[in-house]
Amino acid sequence: MTSAVPITAEELYHKLKNVRVGGSVCQYSLKKCGELVPLVNAINALKTEKDAVILVHSYASPEIIYGVADFVGDSYKLSRDAMMTKAKVIVFVAVRFMGETAKIVNPDKEVLVPARDPGCTLADSITAAQVRQLRQEFPDYTFVCYVNTTAEVKAECDVCVTSANVYQVVERIPSDKIYFLPDKYMGMNLKNEAARRKLKKDIRYFSGVCYVHEEYTREQIMKIRTEYPGAKIVSHPECNAEVVANSDFVGGTEQMLDYMRKTKAKQFLMLTECGLSARLQSEFPDKELVGSCTLCKYMKSNTLEDILSTLKSPKPSERIVIDENVRVRALGCLEAMFRYAEQGPARKVVCE
Repeated sequence: MTSAVPITAEELYHKLKNVRVGGSVCQYSLKKCGELVPLVNAINALKTEKDAVILVHSYASPEIIYGVADFVGDSYKLSRDAMMTKAKVIVFVAVRFMGETAKIVNPDKEVLVPARDPGCTLADSITAAQVRQLRQEFPDYTFVCYVNTTAEVKAECDVCVTSANVYQVVERIPSDKIYFLPDKYMGMNLKNEAARRKLKKDIRYFSGVCYVHEEYTREQIMKIRTEYPGAKIVSHPECNAEVVANSDFVGGTEQMLDYMRKTKAKQFLMLTECGLSARLQSEFPDKELVGSCTLCKYMKSNTLEDILSTLKSPKPSERIVIDENVRVRALGCLEAMFRYAEQGPARKVVCE
């Protein structure tokens, strides 16, 4: 947890000096850190005054992660962090559906999302009305939704999953008929992994995509393997099936970092949003990134200036408000995920 004790430019620079992703957007000189420090210190002082906690997804900008975040991680970890916090106010530095997830499990807390553009191509690819129609078409199927969905969509589904636990949870669902939404690539990877595990499940999936992960290709991997034969390819399950099949490791963002922390390899191609690459460079400076990553315009629409403004005087659009009936039904969907994800020992969550 960050402290209200003021940080110096030198201290911030020490955390950020190894970050070299996203062109000039995510490179930090001592002078730049000196310009950021007043904002960082103002935010940290104000969140103490407001009894606020700042949850930050790994895809956010490095100065936010290492300057003001109390908790950093993937969707699953941050969902758990949101449930455990005692703060009165939750500032969720991510996109809107993540703020909604925090509100679902914390109905009595104020939840704020400071992003100027808090959308998500994946979450926005499906509506609650479409889920209701699909349920009429497939009445015998258990509907499993990725956490990258709105509260209204979660309310229409049976079980939620994250990229970290999707294989584990679906394996444990007793139904042999699964409809997965909204990510078609994760749906394809889920179907392939179920076959690999010899699970007798009929898996159908929707057609949504994440525009960041859709860009990665098998050809990109082959090029890197030729140029850097010792590099490990690490990808997210939102990538297409060819990319996943040709990767050395596939998992959620925290799992990817853990893999890179533990493996002896020194070079990596990381096929996910650039924020995770920045974390690798900051936390494991002895590891080298090869190739390129992709910025998410939605995650990067969170800035220190907007976080400070939201803490001072939140706009109506920055407050998360969910109809109580929707919230209760969506909570049931999330609670089903926690039950399946945490019920005793299981096989590895990720495929390697």
